[in-house]
Amino acid sequence: MTWLVLGASGFVGSAIMHALRSGGIDARGLPAPRLAASAQTPAALLEAAAGTDVQGLAAAMEGHDVVVNAAGLATPSASGGEDLLGANALLPAVLARAAAAAGTRRFIHLSSAAVQGRTERLDETDTVRPFSAYSRSKALGEQALALAADRAPGLSVVTVRATSVQGRGRPTTASLARLAQSPLASVASPGDARSPITSVEALADLVLAVGRHGDAPPRIVLQPWEGLTVRTVLEAVGGRPHVLPSALCRVAVRGGYGVSALLRGRLDGHVRRVELMWFGQDQAPGWALEEGLAPEPRVRAVLAEAQDRARTPGAASA
Repeated sequence: MTWLVLGASGFVGSAIMHALRSGGIDARGLPAPRLAASAQTPAALLEAAAGTDVQGLAAAMEGHDVVVNAAGLATPSASGGEDLLGANALLPAVLARAAAAAGTRRFIHLSSAAVQGRTERLDETDTVRPFSAYSRSKALGEQALALAADRAPGLSVVTVRATSVQGRGRPTTASLARLAQSPLASVASPGDARSPITSVEALADLVLAVGRHGDAPPRIVLQPWEGLTVRTVLEAVGGRPHVLPSALCRVAVRGGYGVSALLRGRLDGHVRRVELMWFGQDQAPGWALEEGLAPEPRVRAVLAEAQDRARTPGAASA
């Protein structure tokens, strides 16, 4: 089995490449093309993908059993634009067309659980509730890819929805460690809500399991929960979170979104991060658990390392 990973030099892509090579799998990376898009609907994005020349991409994909799209713009606070839509909404459908033309067996697209927004429980349905420019671009990418998959019946297409992925070298992980050790660290009472915090190593293991699976996985696979609550996440990075009244936290969240609405949604991403810190987000068990393919939880070790680095002078720049 041979694999091709687009975006192999990025945070998630490099973890997937490491997992593949550690498992003795023949894998190589390929830079993703830079695309721009103005289309705002799945159908229009599919039309744009159909008009994109994929000959060069298809030639690069030939001979590979599995193609992974780990490329895109991971910018949750982005305000939108053609580059964001091109990277997150148009690119998946273009790559799927190329993979089908190359005779690839399986195409795996890395998406984000942010597409389901503030829903109380993440799941593997095609229901999306985007709340920001970033989550909207990722949701459009999933929908355009689904339309492209319908036109390529010989290609197994799987969208893996990553949750809040943490790892060494990721700025959000360093920020989480600093926040946990600050007076702002807090959770909504009683503090036992599930947190979607996960590790990049577990995500890479999940991608391997999806690619290796003999039967066709479902079109959407959610990254499994790694067992931490909103309180234990902050404690794992050295924090001693305050437990705040749940009702007060809900009022504050509603107020934050209200202010953001006056600013055309510019603060949505920031308010959402606070909401997740306080209330977390539940997850349905999902396909990986049902198949016995849930990766080994690694997030505690990732957070412990982030705690050590945050407390070591000069570690952040090492």
